[in-house]
Amino acid sequence: MTDRRWRPRLLTMLLAVNLALLALPLAGIWFLRVYESALVRQTESELIGQAALIAAQFRAAWLAAAPPEALSRQPRAQRAPSEDRWQPIPASLDLADDPILPPAPDGVPPGVPPEPVALRVGPPLRDVLLSAQRHTLAGMQIVDARGIVVASTEDDEGGSLAALQELAEALRGTPTSVLRERPAESYAGLPAWPLSRVAGVRVHVAIPVTDGDRILGAVLLRRTPRTLIQALYGKRYHLVALGALLLLVGGALATFTALTVSRPVRGAVEQARRVAAGERGAVQPLPHRYTREVAELSASLATMAQTLERRADYIRDFAAEIGHEFKTPLAAMRGTVELLRDDVTAMAPEDRDRFLDNLAADIERLERLTRRLLDLARADALRPTGEERAALDTIIPPLVERYCSKGLQIAVEAPAARLVAQADADSIAAVLTNLLDNVRQHAGPDATVHVAWHTQGPVIVLTVADDGPGISAGNQARVFDRFFTTARDGGGTGLGLPIVRSRLAAFGGTIRLLPSDRGATFEVMLPLDTGAAA
Repeated sequence: MTDRRWRPRLLTMLLAVNLALLALPLAGIWFLRVYESALVRQTESELIGQAALIAAQFRAAWLAAAPPEALSRQPRAQRAPSEDRWQPIPASLDLADDPILPPAPDGVPPGVPPEPVALRVGPPLRDVLLSAQRHTLAGMQIVDARGIVVASTEDDEGGSLAALQELAEALRGTPTSVLRERPAESYAGLPAWPLSRVAGVRVHVAIPVTDGDRILGAVLLRRTPRTLIQALYGKRYHLVALGALLLLVGGALATFTALTVSRPVRGAVEQARRVAAGERGAVQPLPHRYTREVAELSASLATMAQTLERRADYIRDFAAEIGHEFKTPLAAMRGTVELLRDDVTAMAPEDRDRFLDNLAADIERLERLTRRLLDLARADALRPTGEERAALDTIIPPLVERYCSKGLQIAVEAPAARLVAQADADSIAAVLTNLLDNVRQHAGPDATVHVAWHTQGPVIVLTVADDGPGISAGNQARVFDRFFTTARDGGGTGLGLPIVRSRLAAFGGTIRLLPSDRGATFEVMLPLDTGAAA
């Protein structure tokens, strides 16, 4: 029965798999959002650079405006200044590791007045900060050593930001970067990016302004980094081109795979359908066998088709032979029954007994033929497990003794070493029994038989030779044919040697008729169990 459930074609599956594999990198960037941490660090690096320039400008202005004794009154940095000429400040923020702090609070009124020098040099720098903000979009504040704002882009001069964690660290001499939540009012009316973690985050960078080990103040910058969507939108044309290229490559790969896999498989399926429909010779080697699996599939299909054809031929010929063998005794039995039915009362007793004897002989022949057919069927269906082992010196001598008691003269030539065959004892006994029965039937009960076995490489060679009249040249080629016998009147069925051949073939053995000057010589070859022989 044909399964009519829908199933995708191999080409469709291959295309889907290729597209899924191509989409995995993009999906990883989208869902894992690894790129967002890079955007944060990029923003941090930009703010560090801007803050360093503003700090240098504030320091120069502070030193130029301060009296000589003012520097000694500034607080000392808690971290000893480095004597190295180069002091880079690396970007270190990571969305996966660093906490996101609450929004920065507004400045509070200070408890003390601003430092005089910073208060004097700060306001002139406000115009610089505002001008830079137009291009950098960053919020900027300059504070004195106490954390009081002296210049800002936020109109919050005079307020104290000393409570900010990042600024407190900077006023102790350590550059600090933190992530803070973006105030809701700062992006009111802007589109929301629910899949972006940086849309509601600001990067805060605080850089100390120092001269030697003295703290002159600090610079605080903050800005929202670009979102992943914004970054990808800036590369939208490149991404579209890359997506188109990936689709093209995926389609090309799927097409190539389909041609190398799907096309030969379709050819194999079509050949299998033709075989199922009964067509002979339908399976031929596939013209396109690009892969090893397809080549193996093609070879397996061809072997299977040949096996099926041989099996069909075997069954057809076997059925014809059985019909022929059964036809003769059945016809004789039908004729006998008709004669007895018509003339049984008028028939002489001796004639009636003769017809009944013929009927009984035909029935016995059919029974004998049926038993041998069952033996042949069992031999053809024999499937060894691979564990069968049998020693010839424990099987052959008892059989020889039994046939010697029936009048056969049997000489045995056995090797000194025990030989174990990779076959079961029943099959070896059946082989020798059939061969000795043939000697008694064709050469007579007084014939002389020579039985010998020896090794020849990885096999055991068993020979059975008699001194009877032998087999004529015309019959030698037919002795292994089913139902061929020259002793049909003596009860022969012509199935003994075919049964022997089938049993031997199940274990990888063979049997053949050897040429001889007198009598008949059969050679049996069985695989040797080399482990046991050793």
